[in-house]
Amino acid sequence: MKRIIFIGIALFVFQFSNAQGLLTKTEKENNYFPVKANNLIAIIGAFETEVELLRNKIANKKESVIEGIHFYEGILNGKQIVLTRAGIGKVNAAITTSLLLEHFHPKAILFSGIAGAMNPALSPGDIVVANKIAYHDYGRLSTNGLEKWGTLNPYNFNRNPVYFPCDSILIVTAKEAAQKTMLKNIDIHIPQIFFGTIVTGDVFLADSKKNKALREEFTADATEMEGAAVAQVCYQQKVPFLIIRSLSDSANDSATLDFVKYGKMAAENSAALVLTILLLLK
Repeated sequence: MKRIIFIGIALFVFQFSNAQGLLTKTEKENNYFPVKANNLIAIIGAFETEVELLRNKIANKKESVIEGIHFYEGILNGKQIVLTRAGIGKVNAAITTSLLLEHFHPKAILFSGIAGAMNPALSPGDIVVANKIAYHDYGRLSTNGLEKWGTLNPYNFNRNPVYFPCDSILIVTAKEAAQKTMLKNIDIHIPQIFFGTIVTGDVFLADSKKNKALREEFTADATEMEGAAVAQVCYQQKVPFLIIRSLSDSANDSATLDFVKYGKMAAENSAALVLTILLLLK
């Protein structure tokens, strides 16, 4: 009799464990992607200068600190937003984006910052809004050059695209905003807003020859150090995103000096476009 009871209990535990396993799997499937807030827009910058310009305009501001990273919630140009600084580089950008999605569940992410120009038609102060964005330092490097690889999605280990496409609706909104945004002149140059390809790598590019080679390899218009990491996290989590970059330099031999000279003004132009986009978002 005791043996029968023991076997019965064992079968129940086994069946319950299986049911729990199925439930856990279903829960994981249902919670695979973050629940998006109805109205919250997330904005990320890399440098303090890029974030400060927008933070100072937030109404009803509330600050929170998660894993040492500061997040600022409030109202900006009539929209509920959360703003944060990612820091420099791909890893920092990926960490910050992941925390944003986990804790705030935004319906979209805008990245505002500065970059180096690769397209010779562009100048400091101009803005490049990404139609698509890629890593320029991910793949296999051999004597034949860099073989471009897509990153692996850790959820299913399928290959991500080499170029992450920005959200089409956000691009349309940015094109409308481009017609309504007043940008600051840099010296005698009247800045323009372009839509094109941006590449990301963990280097500050200040080399004319490397610039030319990367442009030819990726048909890139600008280069920076965070955007593709933000794009990858958003792409994998199915969250709309847009990368906005104002040019501080031409990623050439004089890039370091130009960055110091034009960086703040470039950041102001990027922030100006973000503010107009917020006004137009539904």
